[in-house]
Amino acid sequence: MTTLAPPFVHRAGPTGTRFRVWPGSPYHLGATWDGSGTNFALFSAHAEAVELCLFDDSGQKEIARIALPEHTHEVWHGYLPDVRIGQLYAFRVKGPYDPQAGHRFNHHKLLLDPYAKSLVGDVKWHDALFGYQVGHEDGDLSFSTVDSAPYMPKCQVVDTAFTWGPDPFSQNPWHDTILYEMHVRGFTMRHPEVPVPLRGTFAALAEAPVVEYLRELGITAVELLPVHAFVHDRHLVERGVRNYWGYNTIGFFAPHPEYLGKGGLNEFKIFVQVMHDAGIEVILDVVYNHTAEGNHLGPTLSFRGIDNASYYHLMGDDPRYYNDFTGTGNALELRHRNVLRMVTDSLRYWAEEMRVDGFRFDLATTLARVNGVYDQHAGFLDAVAQDPVLSRKKLIAEPWDTGMGGYQVGGFPPGWAEWNDKYRDTVRRFWKGDDGQLPELTSRVSGSSDIFSHQGRKPWASINFVTAHDGFTLNDLVSYNDKHNEANGEDNRDGHSHNFSWNHGVEGPTTDPAILALRRRQRRNFLLTLLISQGVPMIVAGDEFGRGQNGNNNAYCQDNPLSWIDWAGIDEAGRDLLGFTKALIRLRRQHIVFHRSRFFQGGLIPGTKVKDVTWLRPDGREMTDEDWHDPAAKTLGMLLSGEAGLTHLTETGEPEPDQTFLVWLNASHLDMTCRNPSLPAGNRWHVEADTLAGGPRHNAAGARTVGTKTAAASKKGRVFVAARSALILVRQEIGGREAGPGQVAHGSPLARPSL
Repeated sequence: MTTLAPPFVHRAGPTGTRFRVWPGSPYHLGATWDGSGTNFALFSAHAEAVELCLFDDSGQKEIARIALPEHTHEVWHGYLPDVRIGQLYAFRVKGPYDPQAGHRFNHHKLLLDPYAKSLVGDVKWHDALFGYQVGHEDGDLSFSTVDSAPYMPKCQVVDTAFTWGPDPFSQNPWHDTILYEMHVRGFTMRHPEVPVPLRGTFAALAEAPVVEYLRELGITAVELLPVHAFVHDRHLVERGVRNYWGYNTIGFFAPHPEYLGKGGLNEFKIFVQVMHDAGIEVILDVVYNHTAEGNHLGPTLSFRGIDNASYYHLMGDDPRYYNDFTGTGNALELRHRNVLRMVTDSLRYWAEEMRVDGFRFDLATTLARVNGVYDQHAGFLDAVAQDPVLSRKKLIAEPWDTGMGGYQVGGFPPGWAEWNDKYRDTVRRFWKGDDGQLPELTSRVSGSSDIFSHQGRKPWASINFVTAHDGFTLNDLVSYNDKHNEANGEDNRDGHSHNFSWNHGVEGPTTDPAILALRRRQRRNFLLTLLISQGVPMIVAGDEFGRGQNGNNNAYCQDNPLSWIDWAGIDEAGRDLLGFTKALIRLRRQHIVFHRSRFFQGGLIPGTKVKDVTWLRPDGREMTDEDWHDPAAKTLGMLLSGEAGLTHLTETGEPEPDQTFLVWLNASHLDMTCRNPSLPAGNRWHVEADTLAGGPRHNAAGARTVGTKTAAASKKGRVFVAARSALILVRQEIGGREAGPGQVAHGSPLARPSL
């Protein structure tokens, strides 16, 4: 340990304010209030000195600049007994400015604390924020002496104490989980029952109408788009838009300031408590793969000026430049022990202090690169696996990045779930009517065992989705052949071009009743398929009632009504779809047959003559090898045996039998009359869901009208499955209750006549 400054009284700043400075501790990093004073600690392996800058309440006037007196194990630290809760601060770090050697220290630049738990203000774009002289002929090799403090947000000392509810929240089992991807701001900005001052904040999400909506919908977990403090990119701000999605992090401990109101950090904790009280988990979309500082021409806001060579993945043969596996200009270097420590400290903070239930990791492949190559035993993955807190949380990987070998679906280790884009593409192509989709479709709706059934992984490893924030909404998926991202200001070059979407005859809005009816049916087809599939379904907020974005499949910069949910604009078709979705979710949650915790075996259940899953041709016979190779086949039956529960046990060893269900999926343009499997005497097939005729309306006889036919009018043993539609049937005893144990009641949007 080396003492760099006497630990006595320092006079600093134009006000002459005096602050006592003691040696303090290198643990914990950041600003830690202990009830008497505040300890400050900052990691930097290559710095020559670190100065703590204190600001007045406005954040504009620097009232003191104090050299941290101690340097222990690459951590600079000091304790200030006179600094209280609410104090605004930041750092300046001295060291070599030598970009060609990987060092970009510039003490003229105010730097955010990587461990700051609260930020005040935002970045005000100015050339002073760059470590070099913008426009200089030497580019980033030049040196800027302009003070950046007036244009920077400030960190704030906080007290993290909070009174939580008396009972700890028990997480939902993975296989019971239904994810709901939502945006903090977009979900409530137009919500008529949320007070205007609260809209767009965590406090808004804790309002009773919002919580009740989520509870009634039936989802079990909300997955929030990034809530860590992020930066609105300069090029976006200059063209009048913002980084709406938030994948541009600058602080991994601080909530984004715009999402907090007067209640500060407590607003997030109250939101979590309210969600838990409603039985809903909170999962955060986190961005540890890169930061908002961009490439070698980016600004100096924090990590770059603290220790560029340690924090970032630099090119070994030319450390002036950054390895970019993310398409954003840089990548964090998680091979460095202190960078890895920062990420795991951040995760534990959100898990323990903020009590979130899990994380979805953006571009997760980058986090596990060793010498540029993905490694299932990378330090980050091993650190999480052995951590007694993190290993018990829900961990979801976006299993790809933009680098070489970046696509790793199925390649993450046990304990992880993964976004399954193969599910997305296959289900989209099937309902679009593409040839040859049946073989892969069966794998996808069965939990993708071909991808995930290894190392003891379970069906829940597959996060199934048809839509996500990145791409078309469900309504736009059935309304547009092509993306329409002109509003982003990038000449429609951004966003995916291969969406497997179909406009059904007209691009965008139409008044054609036949096209509108088909689009509504296809939305129901997608939702039904998603919610009867093994694995974990993810629904994007608004898809349950048909929210659209005018064909924009990359609305990352649209912080406006295009992206905000229009609650008042939900029409009759949207209300019908919402009712249909609620009933599907309820059906799934009440029947274990749709979310088994083990993969299907496809063989006979021991002691019986039935299989856990049987794939059927339209004539009711089991699919053969020849059938699977028929590219024109577009109609498939899936028989799910409830008796399979005799071999699927609960945690206490009890069998989980269920009713037997039959699902017919018909992506053909032709109506089909399908033969149902024969049943023992005294049993019948009850039509539980029909995507052709969504909504709860029935004819006078109580039978659901299906085009010119009704299910009740079908010949015995057969069922009418209209073109591009799906049915769910359940086996029931004749004379028993119309809705068997765990089923939705008659009269719901899913209730149908019996056959």
